[in-house]
Amino acid sequence: MDYSRMCPKYESAAELLGKKWTGLIVRVLLGGPKRFKEIKEQIPDMSDKMLTDRMKELESHGVLTRTVYPEMPVRIEYELTEKGRNLEEVITSIQSWGENWL
Repeated sequence: MDYSRMCPKYESAAELLGKKWTGLIVRVLLGGPKRFKEIKEQIPDMSDKMLTDRMKELESHGVLTRTVYPEMPVRIEYELTEKGRNLEEVITSIQSWGENWL
């Protein structure tokens, strides 16, 4: 691999996944579908607005889906797509690196 030039695909991936909170959201959703409140409980320092913004961004990139269930009260769940689940190896590698070096 040629590391002397920046690859546009790497740059795009790093821009999306390098945003604050994004990796944590993906990590939480690797555990299966969750409601907004469940995600928020696992990442309590993140504001509701930031969580909403990051979720919309991940949805627009096809990393997660938002499913609305027509119940009373309405239930909304967020789940990783195949594209999002494919990040598990990346998240696991970052976790391992952190355990070894931080």
